[in-house]
Amino acid sequence: MNFLDLLRLSSGSLLKRKIRTLLTVLGVTIGVASIVVMMSLGLGLNKSSMEEMESYGSLTAIDVYESGGGYYYSGNGYAMSADGSSEEQEAKRLDDELVETLKNLPHVELVSPVLNISVIAKCGVYECDMRIKGMSSEAFEILKVPLGAGSYPDGRDGKLELFYGNMVLQDFYNSKTGNYPYYEKNELPDIDPMEDPIFYIFDTEAYYQSKNGSNGSASSTVAPPKKYMLDTCGMVDGGPEEWSRYSYNVYCDIDALVAELKRIFKSKAIPGQPTTTGGKPYKEIFYDQLYVDVDDMENVTEVQNLINSMGYQASSNAEWVEYSQTQYGYIQMVLGGIGAVSLLVAAIGITNTMMMSIYERTKEIGIMKVLGCDLRNIQMMFLLEAGYIGLIGGLVGLAFSYGISTVINRVVQSTGRAMTLSYIPTWLAGLSLAFAILVGMVAGFFPSLRAMRLSPLAAIRND
Repeated sequence: MNFLDLLRLSSGSLLKRKIRTLLTVLGVTIGVASIVVMMSLGLGLNKSSMEEMESYGSLTAIDVYESGGGYYYSGNGYAMSADGSSEEQEAKRLDDELVETLKNLPHVELVSPVLNISVIAKCGVYECDMRIKGMSSEAFEILKVPLGAGSYPDGRDGKLELFYGNMVLQDFYNSKTGNYPYYEKNELPDIDPMEDPIFYIFDTEAYYQSKNGSNGSASSTVAPPKKYMLDTCGMVDGGPEEWSRYSYNVYCDIDALVAELKRIFKSKAIPGQPTTTGGKPYKEIFYDQLYVDVDDMENVTEVQNLINSMGYQASSNAEWVEYSQTQYGYIQMVLGGIGAVSLLVAAIGITNTMMMSIYERTKEIGIMKVLGCDLRNIQMMFLLEAGYIGLIGGLVGLAFSYGISTVINRVVQSTGRAMTLSYIPTWLAGLSLAFAILVGMVAGFFPSLRAMRLSPLAAIRND
């Protein structure tokens, strides 16, 4: 008896007992749907958590700060280092030499220096105390900065261009009245960074001194600093109230920024840069931060520990990700175990169905043995029947799972939360189907053994 004959006999036997087969398949359907939906909830929570983490920065990125100097410049001012050491200590600074060293570390794909500079932006009657963050052009892609209008700054031909966050306009105020249109009237100032000319003042100290006077003496009045008009090459994606970690920043290419700062300040100290004990600026530029991108999330901790051992402060999302993955792994196990109970009950139902089938077909089995049918074929016939039940129940259960998953996600999204609570990846669908077939055949194994070992004479005499 060939395999096609076995398939035909197995399917025909199930069709003769439609009601029993239908009820058994229904049990498998409920079991498969329970497991898939339960596990999809854990996977959905994990997926949403990872997406949320990624919105705060690349999961393979490491932030490096100087350590040992007690304070480091973070763009918003000076922050104390983790070890609380004094400011007089010699700091391990972030310079071009360190950038090259980190580039040669294993698993490191990109090292981008970051330099923050405070400027004053002026457009008509509006002003803004603005922070410009310079970084390499490759970092925009690595960090997945959402691109809305225009393009990322690339520093082509050494031209300094700015890339605006989508919420920067909220910080512009009327220089005559001192009022903030957005915070007081919920109205943005009539400024289009992509079209309107905006002037920038880099020497903010000289600007405020010239504005307020110096020591009240006319003879020591500081001349107003020069204003520079810079083009805006693009903007972060999002509306004026769609927050992301990039919304309030203004970005540029770091090489173009450094060249512009050196041209503006010449032999003077650049604001935010350290000076010698004599108050003179260093020839090289020291960075506020370094972005280090690693080839794989699994290697982040290794590289981070290596950088820490060099005496610098390195931080990443690795510990957060690892902790979250562990927690959601436990959740998936618990939810999957709950769903597995339903499939266990379904397996008992399959065993019962197959045992009943053997009792009803005892004479048929005896005749097949007398006619010389291979015992393995008899066993395979009943295993295929059980496998059929698992296959049909698995397919229908998967269809139910996708439907339930869709309903769950729509209900969650209707509450205003943009998240995927139930997520069924392809591997879960394939694995659940294979598992349903396996459970069916395992449940039918012992009944098939009984059919194979049944005595032919006793089976023929059975009424």
